[in-house]
Amino acid sequence: MAASESATPGMVDPAIFEQLQANIDSDAQVREELRNILQKLERQVPINVKDRDIFHITTEEYLHALISLIEELARLAVNSVTLGDYQRPLQISKFVKDLHAGFQILNLKNDALRRRSDAIKYNVLALSMNGWRTSD
Repeated sequence: MAASESATPGMVDPAIFEQLQANIDSDAQVREELRNILQKLERQVPINVKDRDIFHITTEEYLHALISLIEELARLAVNSVTLGDYQRPLQISKFVKDLHAGFQILNLKNDALRRRSDAIKYNVLALSMNGWRTSD
């Protein structure tokens, strides 16, 4: 008799919890890798430099620029479909979803940046619907 058949009826299969724990561990590893990348970038790129006379952008300015990029990419996806390029919207959609996931990790104050980052989900939705229409 197989191991799954020998389990008492109504009992939960422990493999479910093992898989769940593996997923949690994987998520923790990804978060740790992102944290390490951010720390490495902070050492390489001057940000929020106020004591030196050098070109720099603040973190907030950079995040606003990323949101503007997402908005422009959403427009590009629509125009690409109009011109018959059906692969580009799928690539843009994946990229924007990745950026959206990154913004969800951030703990933003309730200000203009937060409102603009909340609007990213509408771009993700529009790109997903556009991708769904082109996949037929």
